[in-house]
Order: sequence, then C-alpha cells, then structure tokens
Amino acid sequence: MNKGDLIDSVAEKAGVTKKEADQILTALFDTIQDAVAKGEKVTLVGFGTFEPRDRKEREGRNPKSGETIKIPATRVPAFSAGKLFKEKISSNGKVA
Repeated sequence: MNKGDLIDSVAEKAGVTKKEADQILTALFDTIQDAVAKGEKVTLVGFGTFEPRDRKEREGRNPKSGETIKIPATRVPAFSAGKLFKEKISSNGKVA
C-alpha cells in the first residue's frame, strides 16, 4: 500500500474527501516527524510508539576494499508496535 492507497482507504472509512484525507495524513506525518526530531516520544495507544534512538559509533568495513572504517554515532527514528497492533498481525488480521 502506498500513500495514495492509504489516502483512498482513510477517505472511504472516515467519510471524507480524498483531499481532506490527504491533508489530515500529511499533518499527522509532519507532526510525528517534528516531535521525534525534537527528541520527543509519540505514543498512539494500541498502535505503537515513534521515538528517536541513538546509535553508538561503530566499526564497519568497506565492501569494495575490505578496509575498516568508523561509522559515526547518529540519531535515527524508531517505531515499536503496540500490543493491539502485534496481536492483529499475529492473528493474521483476525481481531482476537
């Protein structure tokens, strides 16, 4: 499913136009990205949690030359699925 498919599905389920669904989803994604970029955790009960995670500096290898290189520390976005989301996936889409 891509963003267009998601917009179509949300518009149908919410009874709104595709344009309104697009605006709502865009605002949702922007809000989550802005909060996580500020170091905040965004928790949507039953769905999951978006948060920034720090990765330590580590050693890696250049696959072409085999040379050891240092990969710098960085901050990355992370998502942890919530209990209801996990249950829905593990039950093959059937709500328990």
